[in-house]
Amino acid sequence: MPPSFLQKYATLLTHYCLRVTPGDKVFISTTTLAEPLVCEVYREALAAGAALVECDLSFRERERIFLEHASHDALRTLPPLQLLAMETFDCYLAIRAPFNLREMQNAPADRAGIRQEAIKPVNKAYFERTADRRLRRNLCQFPTDAAAQEAGMSLSEYEQFVFGACNLFEDDPTQAWINVRNRQQSIVDHLNACTAVRYVAEGTDIQFSTKERTWMNSDGQTNMPSGEVYTSPVEDSVNGTVHFSYPCIYHGNEVQGVTLWVKDGYIDRWEARMGQEFLDRIFQVPGTRRFGEAAIGTNYNITKMTKNILFDEKIGGTIHMAIGQSYLQTGGKNESTVHWDMITDMTNGGEVWADGALIYKNGKFLI
Repeated sequence: MPPSFLQKYATLLTHYCLRVTPGDKVFISTTTLAEPLVCEVYREALAAGAALVECDLSFRERERIFLEHASHDALRTLPPLQLLAMETFDCYLAIRAPFNLREMQNAPADRAGIRQEAIKPVNKAYFERTADRRLRRNLCQFPTDAAAQEAGMSLSEYEQFVFGACNLFEDDPTQAWINVRNRQQSIVDHLNACTAVRYVAEGTDIQFSTKERTWMNSDGQTNMPSGEVYTSPVEDSVNGTVHFSYPCIYHGNEVQGVTLWVKDGYIDRWEARMGQEFLDRIFQVPGTRRFGEAAIGTNYNITKMTKNILFDEKIGGTIHMAIGQSYLQTGGKNESTVHWDMITDMTNGGEVWADGALIYKNGKFLI
């Protein structure tokens, strides 16, 4: 990544996304591959007056080694540094910079379940403190060979893709994201005045209530890139069938052709064209048979799937729904160790209805 873009990226992350102010404690989590970006963010955060900037740099296959070799006591041990960061720090930057996107594929499921149970307090602190903005967080991407290969691009092509999605080619990326926020606010205002939403597309006709729930304007401050509006549906209100036309990726596992049948908020039947066994296993995890999110992607700078949910869920002209954990800031109440976004294309006749009125067609809002 060229130094000029590293600096531009770090400035955007530090000042617009995390909004670092004097005295803040900042926690950065990534891999050693992202060291060039970490260095620039570290410099920028300290210059902004941060009192503390701590970094957790993971090495190749750390999580895999842990799951395969840790004792049962170790699996059940709460990671105190992560918990401390989630409970007491002001800013949290998670930079995706994978060595191998299949690192956790076929990892021992029973041991992974033990670990997920052990880190519940970390997740609880994260969701509670991000919900009320006590913890300002951002998830972003550093281009690596693994991510580029997964996207079907060279590393240089993938860098250009990331730059474009993050508006880093703009003279003033911060103003570009403020413009996104302003455009999306009218959509959010309209949806927040409605209580009944319906998604219709090929293989999909699903409806849900958003009564006393909040639609959020995702403007790049919590995800970079962003470009979506999202909420958590009333848990027992979801009814119908939803088919996801894009491959569904979770922890390095790919499932294709997913269709879910839902009654009174409960997913009572599911099938996949590929990856049925993994899908069956996920639906054994508590909380996964209800939805934690419903959303509409609005980033038209992202024009193709790269098998990276940070980008794919934002594709302009798509909707997505997530099984599992809800967002507390939307009023959602479902709890799970899983939050799995699944995406479907809306550009070929897809529709979104709100309180009986057509507000979106063929991948574009009509309001």
